Amino acid sequence: MKILLVHNTYQLPGGEDVVCARERDLLRAHGHTVEEYQRSNHEIEQYSPLQRMQMAVNVVWNSDSKHDFEGRLREFRPDLVHVHNTFMVISPSIYSACHEFGVPVVQTLHNYRLLCPAATFFRNGKPCHDCESHLGHSIAHGCYRDSRLSTASVAAMLAWHRAAGTYSKFINRYIALTEFSRSNFLRAGFEPTRIMVKSNFVNPDPGERTTDGDYALYIGRISPEKGLRTVLAAWRKLPQAIPLRLAGTGPLVDVLKGEAAALGSHVQYLGQVPGARVMQEMKGARFLIFPSELYENFPLTLCEAFACGVPVVASDIGAMKEIVEDGKTGLHFRAGDANDLAKKIEYAWTRREEMRQFGKQARVEFENKYTAEMNYRRLMEIYGSVLSTETKARTGFKNVLDSDAVCEQTAHA
Repeated sequence: MKILLVHNTYQLPGGEDVVCARERDLLRAHGHTVEEYQRSNHEIEQYSPLQRMQMAVNVVWNSDSKHDFEGRLREFRPDLVHVHNTFMVISPSIYSACHEFGVPVVQTLHNYRLLCPAATFFRNGKPCHDCESHLGHSIAHGCYRDSRLSTASVAAMLAWHRAAGTYSKFINRYIALTEFSRSNFLRAGFEPTRIMVKSNFVNPDPGERTTDGDYALYIGRISPEKGLRTVLAAWRKLPQAIPLRLAGTGPLVDVLKGEAAALGSHVQYLGQVPGARVMQEMKGARFLIFPSELYENFPLTLCEAFACGVPVVASDIGAMKEIVEDGKTGLHFRAGDANDLAKKIEYAWTRREEMRQFGKQARVEFENKYTAEMNYRRLMEIYGSVLSTETKARTGFKNVLDSDAVCEQTAHA
């Protein structure tokens, strides 16, 4: 199968980049011919003042990207295009190119961008669904980058493509990462038959840990919505000094460093941990803490913990509630509630045997759901469901290419 992967990277690397690369390598390992159309938001840094003024329009429809992408379609002639992200540089214009060439499209829903300009369903420290009724709410609150002007540009993109039918007509299948994520898109009116669920995965398999671990661990972005303040507040309430390691970077780093130092030497900030060291830190933990106060979609950290046989203490909202089974692969606590988290941390720390069993169940969960082979089989099911129902589209693609060839021959006659 010939697959063209599309991904627009952000200025800060994230889980979407990792997932896209893992799926690319997985497909190639199984003998598929894979090419990538990749752009980066770092390109904006080199824009002239005029180009920056044009960005508001290009976010909605980038004609240059569409023209460039059409060239890739003609050259590569893919059986299928799999899109991970088009925001901001690529833009949704490429969906139109795929439609015109008759190439079926699969879109992974890594976040809630198609429903919420901020892509998070999160505002003022709690989940928010206001934009399901009207996108104007996001503009009023400046939900994207705390800017009404920037938010208006993203809202315009969503409104224009909803009205044009881009998301309903030009994308053949959507991949939601959890049933919870799928439910949000269904509630917004997406067609049920077009949204299939496929989780993230871990590859290569790091193997199960061999010890019980001797510290609690947080790995992730250091930002307000991730719940780090709740974690630090919980640690101040603990009756004993439980070792805690914190890894990552983000806007709250300086605050985190100060508060962690004030708690004592048993709380360590490790900084940004290199990818090769993540699994090492994970295997040394008795449990992972995932305190996010937004819904998330499918954090890679969770399936990485499961792959290592490490249980998770997670907030009880969104995808975390679905992925981590309370009393089996970890524990839930009320999101944003430091008192409840402190109780669950003390429980997890003092019940070593119980947490050992939770870790073994987590490893079983990984083996049943989150391995590379399980993911590949599911991905092939999704691709197959598209290709088996899009024979007319493939015929259309061939006709467009044949027409191009005729034009070229005529031009050279």
